[in-house]
Amino acid sequence: MGKLIVYLETLFLMVVVCLSTLFGKFMSLLFPQTLRKIVLKAGLKSTMTQNPKFKYEDWGPTIFTMEFVKTVFKHLLVNMGDEAFKGAFAPNTRVIDFDNKEHNVLDFLKDNRPLVLNFGSCS
Repeated sequence: MGKLIVYLETLFLMVVVCLSTLFGKFMSLLFPQTLRKIVLKAGLKSTMTQNPKFKYEDWGPTIFTMEFVKTVFKHLLVNMGDEAFKGAFAPNTRVIDFDNKEHNVLDFLKDNRPLVLNFGSCS
C-alpha cells in the first residue's frame, strides 16, 4: 500500500507541475509584470531573492519552460523508488563519492559485512 501512495503522489506532483507551467506560460504572455511580482513574492519564502547578484531576469523566465518540466520529471522519477518501507528491502539510492563519481548505496556492500552509513560530521 505504501508504494502505491508514493506512485500516486509522484503522479499528482507531475500533474501539478504541468498545470503550473501552463498557467505560468499563459501569465507570462498576457501579464508578464504580474507574473514577475507573483514569482518574486513566492521567492521571499526562501533566500533566493535576498542575494543581490541573483536577478529575476536570469532565472525567472526559465521556470515555465519545457526544460524545467523535464528536469522536475527526471528528478521525480529518479527519486521515486528511494522510499523506505517497513519490512521491505532498503532502497538502492544514488550517492556521489568524493571523486564526484555516481554510485548506488548497495555498490558498497562487501560479502556478509554490514553496511554502515554515516550522514554526519566526524569532527
